[in-house]
Amino acid sequence: MTDPFASATQMLEALRIREISAVELLEQHLKRVNTYDGLLNAVVVRDFDRARQQALLADNQAAGQREGVPLLGLPMTLKESINVQGLPTCCGMEAARGFVSEHDGRNAARLKTAGAIIFGKTNVPVELADWQADNPVYGTSNNPYDFARTPGGSSGGSAAALAAGLTPLELGSDIGGSIRVPATFCGVFGHRPSETALAKSGQFPFPPAPSPFAIFGVQGPMARHPSDLRLAMGVLGGADIGEDRAWRLALPEARQSDLGAFRVAALPLPDWVAIDTDMAAAYHGLLDALRQREVHVTEIQPQGLEDWRGHFSLYCRLLGAMLGARQPADVRQARIARLASVGDSVWQDLRTGMQASLADAFAWGAERERHRASWRRFFEDFDVLLAPSFPRPAYEHVPGLFSALATPDAPPVRIGGRTLPYVEQLFFPSVPILTGQPATAFPVGRNEAGLPLGLQAIGPYLEDLTPIAFCEALQAAGLSRFEPPAGFPAADDDR
Repeated sequence: MTDPFASATQMLEALRIREISAVELLEQHLKRVNTYDGLLNAVVVRDFDRARQQALLADNQAAGQREGVPLLGLPMTLKESINVQGLPTCCGMEAARGFVSEHDGRNAARLKTAGAIIFGKTNVPVELADWQADNPVYGTSNNPYDFARTPGGSSGGSAAALAAGLTPLELGSDIGGSIRVPATFCGVFGHRPSETALAKSGQFPFPPAPSPFAIFGVQGPMARHPSDLRLAMGVLGGADIGEDRAWRLALPEARQSDLGAFRVAALPLPDWVAIDTDMAAAYHGLLDALRQREVHVTEIQPQGLEDWRGHFSLYCRLLGAMLGARQPADVRQARIARLASVGDSVWQDLRTGMQASLADAFAWGAERERHRASWRRFFEDFDVLLAPSFPRPAYEHVPGLFSALATPDAPPVRIGGRTLPYVEQLFFPSVPILTGQPATAFPVGRNEAGLPLGLQAIGPYLEDLTPIAFCEALQAAGLSRFEPPAGFPAADDDR
């Protein structure tokens, strides 16, 4: 029996040397889902019968040739929003409850081609628009470290399933922290890829075709071990449908591998941004630990990026434009009207984006490119930039919120002794998103309540392997590692 908290890489090695069969490994994971998911409600779409058939085929293929199928026999799950042929996809929306995809999204197809066995999909908030995983179709997902708290969102079911040992590898998506926030809340690793490194199409309700106007939103891997993120990027990296006729992705090797060789920058925390005491302590604690190991760490404001308020405002305006474009005109106009009376500057930036003209969008795009140039100059001198991934650890469920980033229904939050609108928690997730930088979320221990704490390593554009390698080096140095939650033992009981 394989350790359910082993890495995907270790499970694949066990398959390769015939220590376990694909059928046995799948059944081990299906048993854990049946045993423990009643506590979590994470794996909400199940495809066990087809998975069993695929596992048999994988074992037959393994008896022959494994070349070109690096994930052969590995069971895994995907975020519910990602289309898989023959499975429902509704993004938690009651109106889309009966939708069944007729095709595989490009990244789902790449995983299948690589030999992965997709046995289910994991829970999300309505419209993927909250840091919870709660919707009227599938209900609420719980955090495996504290069932009274959210596992994060929008890839919340993904992170919960990973942390509980229900799946070894996941594919999420991220437009407002939706990979990195759940990874932080559940103590796992999550990689937001460079904006063009992976296909972005293939999520409900869009057809399997790319859109040149779809910025910010990316799909990316989540895992318990950073080496599995590198494995997944090797499978998933590549052009979207149509462009793959000629385009190929050749990610540069990581700039460094030894922790001491990394040139580490640390973001000075803006005084106007609220952050929880435990999260701030974890951030500064890691910086101190790195310095004690003689790692070169510089707290620095990247030149050209000193105005983080302006950077954040531009992100929110462009995000508003993206969210508005997804909505029917009547829904969009109703939300614009509703936001007119909301005084918070973040909501007003989102509202401005929702009603933007084409000229506005082009002007904001030009401003975005100036920021991208600043990041390029910055990463000539540094390999990674460290920052918090979210201002606080996992918080208690906010029932019935469903879609907080689409409507201003969420109650204010109390963070670091300050009261602020729920949506202002977007700042730390937004830092790499505006310019499409790759960013890897990683765990850095737990607070006194036993809740995971996490940070993010932001890297140079299209050098995704560098922040992932930094996380691998942190793990090797004992500064970052996944810690299984209590109540989910490695040895299954007979419940």
